[in-house]
Amino acid sequence: MDFELTDDQKMIRETVREFAEKKIKPFAHELDEKEEFSEEITKAMGDLGIFGIVVPEEYGGQGLDYTSYIIAVEELARVDGSHAATIAAGVSLGIAPLLYFGTEEQKKKYLPALVAGEKLFAFGLTEPGAGSDSRGSKTKAEKVGDEWVINGAKIFITNGSADMNWGSIVQTVTDRDDKGVPEFTCFIVEKGAEGFTQKTMHKKMMWRASNTAELYFTNVKVANSAMLGTKGAGSKQMLKTLDSGRLSIGAMGLGCAQGAYELALAYAKQREQFGKPISRHQVISFKLADMAVKIEHARTFLYKACWLRDTGKPFAKESAMAKLYCSEVAKEVADEAVQIHGGYGLMKEFDVERFYRDQRLLQIGEGTSEIQRLVISRAIGC
Repeated sequence: MDFELTDDQKMIRETVREFAEKKIKPFAHELDEKEEFSEEITKAMGDLGIFGIVVPEEYGGQGLDYTSYIIAVEELARVDGSHAATIAAGVSLGIAPLLYFGTEEQKKKYLPALVAGEKLFAFGLTEPGAGSDSRGSKTKAEKVGDEWVINGAKIFITNGSADMNWGSIVQTVTDRDDKGVPEFTCFIVEKGAEGFTQKTMHKKMMWRASNTAELYFTNVKVANSAMLGTKGAGSKQMLKTLDSGRLSIGAMGLGCAQGAYELALAYAKQREQFGKPISRHQVISFKLADMAVKIEHARTFLYKACWLRDTGKPFAKESAMAKLYCSEVAKEVADEAVQIHGGYGLMKEFDVERFYRDQRLLQIGEGTSEIQRLVISRAIGC
């Protein structure tokens, strides 16, 4: 077994880490405090090529493996969860469905600008009454003549109302069988469509510098050419999108844990109690050792899941495992990092406080920890 990263993967880690340290870290606290989405930093991430790592060169991307993309998300999350979320949602939920299921015309129209970081696309799945139970969606699309008319609402949609948002891929109910089982179809709805309203959500606990939106559809008309793939394929599209998307959330958990651990280690080395740095007290050194072990285990398994995907092997079970484990490691490591900081860890002047808040969504977004356990239990035959 070869655990060595390729030269391209090492270069991506070094490049994205340097970018995050120089271009994001100095502004992360201020943007978090102001709940401000940075279009400037987002476009800079586009200039760096992060949005296009897995996209073929013919659409403006780099055509690299998924592991390279995951490493980039990890390195962003090591510094700031908000900007990692912008990339993770922009690629895994915005670009990926178009790349996987779009027509050639749709790919050529949308992908180059999305890959360049000039525009963003969102994925409209979650609804006020349909979270873990995604099949409980109420947003409908009805065929009227040569058009489809969409009515409904979505919530908690990352990148959904940023100024640079171009539109959303929206899952709708287009039919039901005799037993009432819904048929799902996805449509591309562009910003500015009549009856389409995008509303930014504020007062979030976490990812305060990322854009989160509510989307409302009131008799929104789209052409048949706006359909993503074929009628009735929405559920399969959603599941495939989420299988890969879970890996990016796993990367966010891994990066968050790494960043919180590094903050705790640095603090423990300079903070003195009872005449010596607290890192030399066994109770603290053992905490740090346990944190390091968990992070290495999380990284090894996440990269294995990515390897399965890159080599064309089944990875749905492993992606759920990686998402579950990495997000819960982030919770445990961030909690211990705050404990090591003591009272200072509760103050906004210390970055570890932001890491503690940012990790909390990782056990909820893209399938809760409970849903991941359900996916895993079914995969193992329970």
